[in-house]
Amino acid sequence: MKIIKSIFVLSLLLGLAACTSNRSLQEYYVDNADNPNFLSVDLPVSLLNVEKTELNDEQREALETLRKMNILAFKKTTENVAEYKIEKANVKAILGNGKFTELMKVNTSYGKGTVQYLGDEDAIDEVIIYGDSDEKGFMLVRILGKNMNPAKLVQFIQALEKSDYRGEGLADIGSFLKG
Repeated sequence: MKIIKSIFVLSLLLGLAACTSNRSLQEYYVDNADNPNFLSVDLPVSLLNVEKTELNDEQREALETLRKMNILAFKKTTENVAEYKIEKANVKAILGNGKFTELMKVNTSYGKGTVQYLGDEDAIDEVIIYGDSDEKGFMLVRILGKNMNPAKLVQFIQALEKSDYRGEGLADIGSFLKG
């Protein structure tokens, strides 16, 4: 009976480990949306105010591939250092699960980061921007779309520059990380 009980406990632990290792980024966002250490913001493309902007065909085509942007930020404090380490490890495990392709690594005075994508090289469905700072915390940005083309990213940036978008929806993130 003791052996059966040990096998059951071991199976349960392995099952839980398998579930957490296959956790998706979407599940991670949902699971942490109500956690007080996190700030979660969803921004629709309509918030960018580009519908009033004069765009060329390539810029409009690039914009039409975008759906929305999700931001999840963890603010590190002296009280949540242990949780910060756990959550940072969870995110790195999800991003390192082999589903995402890394585009670049970023190392700035603010911290380190990566830009990754999900999908084919010429038909990206999700771009992930992850950055962390051992002083401030970390931030995950998911740019969701359909068949986004990295070559057209420049067109999207040009369209955004022409828009009257002034960072609406992002003020909460700035004050969350500062305050």
